[in-house]
Amino acid sequence: MARIAVIGAGMGAMAAAARLAVAGHRVAVYERTETYGGVLRRRERDGFSFDTGPGLFTLPAVYRDLFVKTGREPLEECVDLVQVDPSSRHVFADGTRVSLPNASRAGVVAALGEALGPDAGRRWGDFLVRAREAWDRSRRPLLEEPLWPNWQVLAEREPYPAVPHKRLLRTRRAGTLAEVGSWELRDPRLVALLESHALAYGLDPRGTPASAAVLPYMEHAFGTWYVRGGMRELARAVYERCVARKVEFHFGAEVSGVLEEDGRVAGVELRDGTVGEADHVVAGVDPHRLELMTGHPLYGDGDVRPDPTERRPGRFTVLLALRGPRESGAAHRTVVHAPDRTAELDFLTARAGTPVRPTVTVLRPDDPALAPDAEHESVVLSATVPQGAQWDGGETGERFADLLVEAAEAAVPGLRGRVLWREVHTPGAFGEETGAGLGGIPAPALAAGRGRFLRPANTTPLPGLYRVGGWSHPGGGLPHAGMSGALVAGLIVEGPEFRGSQ
Repeated sequence: MARIAVIGAGMGAMAAAARLAVAGHRVAVYERTETYGGVLRRRERDGFSFDTGPGLFTLPAVYRDLFVKTGREPLEECVDLVQVDPSSRHVFADGTRVSLPNASRAGVVAALGEALGPDAGRRWGDFLVRAREAWDRSRRPLLEEPLWPNWQVLAEREPYPAVPHKRLLRTRRAGTLAEVGSWELRDPRLVALLESHALAYGLDPRGTPASAAVLPYMEHAFGTWYVRGGMRELARAVYERCVARKVEFHFGAEVSGVLEEDGRVAGVELRDGTVGEADHVVAGVDPHRLELMTGHPLYGDGDVRPDPTERRPGRFTVLLALRGPRESGAAHRTVVHAPDRTAELDFLTARAGTPVRPTVTVLRPDDPALAPDAEHESVVLSATVPQGAQWDGGETGERFADLLVEAAEAAVPGLRGRVLWREVHTPGAFGEETGAGLGGIPAPALAAGRGRFLRPANTTPLPGLYRVGGWSHPGGGLPHAGMSGALVAGLIVEGPEFRGSQ
């Protein structure tokens, strides 16, 4: 039985902790805040409840596997997991609206064909076939296996089978997501639909590899899911599974350093000077913070390493308490697309400093647990924004919140007249609350792109030290966090020969 110290109580860290405890190890989790769940936070006020992090997720099989491997009670006995239908409703810049059914390629193609024309529906259907091929080619190395030592193969090979395109007397193939949209989808509304999946992670489609086609594919193939009571309930269920397997949690316990002895980890030191001895340390923190904890670089010449100057875009959120009931037929999620694509992308990449009206996601769960009674409704608006101090304090954040509310009127009839109160949650404040890399949004690992979209390996050059969570392989998002926990547990239990689940 090994002693294992886990830094952070995020979803990836807890997924690893539960699996390691079941394998017979003594696991202690050290969390600097007073609660668990990482980005899965809940805000409660005046009988209203809101998810301040992700409001939906895909690939529930990741957490089903976690619960099967760590106990008798399956996931569905621990949370009320439901498929959202429609998966999403989209309001495009020209006013066109379309509702996309959940986990149905044929249904999505038919809906797009009816709303945008049969050619548009056919092109999207053909795109999903190619996206599936990209998924099949990249799924195992990017999600189910530890990062390959020769990861450069993933960096150089583009798994998306782009359609040949004649341009300027030359035949070319799309290399970026923006080119996929422009050359293969053509319709600006389909382009907006495609690119919204990248924008959700703060990715600029103009520089994001075509392999990001797997992001909409995952949603269409595996469905969009919600946990009744709010997504925080998923964090609660994982935490309770950890506790049931005798994982020790220490809240308000900030780790300041990783201890070493004879060239390998020996434990962790807390801010108050307390020491937790350990044979292995699993760190659910961003890579830069982890290097500060160890006091020396954690990347060799051949490692995937994050850009130290990169500032990941963050999530700007507005919580709305509304008077009046949720109307019949309201969609759980509506995406209101930006009126000016180029202006939005330039703003997101901080090439233009003046805030513009972005793509806004409106979440309106049909969940009585989130409002004080049937005559009220809780709504969450969110958009991806560049990081910066302009959001915290002053008038910029409030003016930007006004832009989100204005856009959301397309999804919530009479919205502004129904608002009882609102709260603005900025990326900086969210990062301070959760420790999530300055509030930045970690993106899933993607193939191609010269390796810029891969995440650091779960192992490190320091023996006994492992990375877990959205800032490590296989990247961000709730499913990917759960997968990282499985990979780290496998590497500790089975050793470096571990090659993932079969």
